[in-house]
Amino acid sequence: MQPSTIWFLFFCVVALTLVFAALTRTRFTVQKIAVIGVMAALSFVAYEFFRIPNVLGTGSSFHLGNTFTALTAMLLDGVSGGLAGAIGLSLADIVAGDPGYAVTTFLLKFIIGLVCGAASHRLFRLDDRKPAGKALADWRYLSMVTGSAFSGLLVNVFTDPFLGYFRNRYIFGQDVELASVVAKVASGVTLVNSLLSTACAVALYLALRPALEKARLLPGARRMHA
Repeated sequence: MQPSTIWFLFFCVVALTLVFAALTRTRFTVQKIAVIGVMAALSFVAYEFFRIPNVLGTGSSFHLGNTFTALTAMLLDGVSGGLAGAIGLSLADIVAGDPGYAVTTFLLKFIIGLVCGAASHRLFRLDDRKPAGKALADWRYLSMVTGSAFSGLLVNVFTDPFLGYFRNRYIFGQDVELASVVAKVASGVTLVNSLLSTACAVALYLALRPALEKARLLPGARRMHA
């Protein structure tokens, strides 16, 4: 596929996600934009400088970049988390000279954010919960935080190889057999990434949420102090 077509697809994906964000009426305050920017930068750094690239020559990498997608979704909301991961990790692909990967990366990370946001704020309602004593000792609370983080990352185990197959077939022009093998390897790599990112996201959430609430950088904290 021609580079110009790849860039066109990328901008279409970005436009569609921004339209979706507008339709959900997500409010972006200065504080929220600042948090998204920091998390996007951390996603970029985690992927660009702390990863094992090109596992078995498939283009897949072991990395912790998805940690900050899940974390932002849990702290703020699904759209914000999706944007943080999509911006940071698709930018990493572009800097690495892989705009073809950026097309699916932007969409995949946005999906992770939406699922984690829905699980944490609608299913488990973490905004309204506090641990009974120390967070690590409250297994019910800890399981809800873990479930929130793992929800989107588990979905990614299936969506990443699925969209990756079509990317490899129709953007990179791989034959059916090679694209299938790459998708299977990607599924295993993504599962490992998801488990590691879940552990990191949970640890960071438990450490950061009290501090961010105290600084009134979280939506719930601002309502509480209003």
